[in-house]
Amino acid sequence: MGKVSEKLMVYCLVAIFVVIAMVEGAKGATICNIPSSRLNLCRPAVTGRYPPPPTKQCCLLIKHADLNCLCNFKDALPAFNINPSRAFALPKKCKYNLHIPPKCR
Repeated sequence: MGKVSEKLMVYCLVAIFVVIAMVEGAKGATICNIPSSRLNLCRPAVTGRYPPPPTKQCCLLIKHADLNCLCNFKDALPAFNINPSRAFALPKKCKYNLHIPPKCR
């Protein structure tokens, strides 16, 4: 599969998850073990030029996140102004010894 078609597939998957999250709304859809209603708790720590350290609430989310699942969205994160390097550095910043898949480092 070509690089362009892989990226397109990732963007489509992200779009589908966003639509599901919007439709499910109050039902509380979950993406990679993270409730969609709580995804913004980590946003400050992964966006901007000088992001602050992750909050305790963000770290609790990361502790339970499926990092292999999140890794599938790595190429789509910049479209949401999320720096992938910062996103996958959160476990270490939260002082968790979680395995980061090699393709996400």
